[in-house]
Amino acid sequence: MASESNFPRFTVSSLTAAVKGVVERGWSRIIVEGEISGWKRYSSGHCYFTLKDEGAQISAVMYDRYFAQCAAGAELKDGVKISVFGNLSVYPQRGQYQLVVLRVKLSGLGELMQKYIELKAKLEKEGLFDPSRKRPLPFVPRRIGLVTSDSGAVVHDMCTVLTRRFPALEIRLHSALVQGAEAPSSLIKGLRYFTTCEWRADLLIIARGGGSFEDLFCFNDEMLVREVASSPIPIISAVGHETDFTLCDFAADMRAGTPSIAAEMAVPLLSDIKAEIKDLSGRASNALMSSADIASQRVDRALVMLSSSVSMALSEGARRLERLVPRMAPSLNMALSSALASIENGRLKMGNAVAFSLSKSSSRFENAKAKLLAYSPYGVLERGYSITTSADGSVICDVSALHEGDIINTRFARGTAVSRISEIADGECEISKTKSKTKRSIK
Repeated sequence: MASESNFPRFTVSSLTAAVKGVVERGWSRIIVEGEISGWKRYSSGHCYFTLKDEGAQISAVMYDRYFAQCAAGAELKDGVKISVFGNLSVYPQRGQYQLVVLRVKLSGLGELMQKYIELKAKLEKEGLFDPSRKRPLPFVPRRIGLVTSDSGAVVHDMCTVLTRRFPALEIRLHSALVQGAEAPSSLIKGLRYFTTCEWRADLLIIARGGGSFEDLFCFNDEMLVREVASSPIPIISAVGHETDFTLCDFAADMRAGTPSIAAEMAVPLLSDIKAEIKDLSGRASNALMSSADIASQRVDRALVMLSSSVSMALSEGARRLERLVPRMAPSLNMALSSALASIENGRLKMGNAVAFSLSKSSSRFENAKAKLLAYSPYGVLERGYSITTSADGSVICDVSALHEGDIINTRFARGTAVSRISEIADGECEISKTKSKTKRSIK
């Protein structure tokens, strides 16, 4: 039996140092996959957690300088599966080895999230999401283009809300795929249709209903996001539900939690516009009356001052005349005539100034009145449009809502016609076809 004196002898510190050297030299650059457990970030910025799988676990640390460079940092928490790059190290004070993490990537669904985070950071750095480049939506758009699927409840819900809020609105749909690998190119095609066609939309809405993160991921396509950001027409992005955020939402001029909310944001209520017009008309009328009153008071004061000045001048002239007549009889008539001419000239100038001020105020009032009438819904009827309602007053937007024998009311700019439906002919919305999708115009 060998003597114990032949075996290496260590102190605890020397043995731990030896193990530390072997471990750190032999496992300096490795990739480890596992699930986060016990995640905690301290005030120092360093992060400590356990990386585990079904059969084992290992302690891990990610120092602040590496966490600051981690694009997925906000997503790291208990239960998240990750793939880490780093090296093994030994902590002598506890005789424990640990994994020092240098970089992190999300695994599984995390790969999509990683791609989302990295692209978001890239586009954000380019300024695509900068609030300063976003444009205000038109106050009363006359034409709205919809880019979404022509099946399902989304397009029906949006059209219902839009026509309820503003019946005279023109709406056109470009049907597009809203899920899958082909969806981004289909959506881009829809946006480009509206930016190039003769039917010029004032506002676009790109939308789809709710779904999983994977279902909505086509709205994170880089080419699609850049197309939304560069559109010459303002865009509302309405993808999924309130809790869903896609990169199209950040690139659009406005983000809506749902498609129906987008329709609410797109157009104001007609009743609100009428109330606004009435209020503006009243304010304009009051302003004009106030201006006229002020002008009249100024004229009155000017006339009083003029009359007083004339009286004083005449009195003074009379006194001077009495003194100077004996010496200046030849020039008296000339001076008197000049004084009277000056008085008459002043009176004429004052009258002309008052008349010009009243004329200018009246012209501004007429211009304001014309602009208010141009935005009035009744102005739309004056241009040849009409609104058809059922017997109960509901607006008719689709011939499918009618039946033979129904009574309808058609309102024109001047008067209303009451009709009975004797025949219903099938008709289609305005349609423009491409090789892959259909565009419909709903008027």
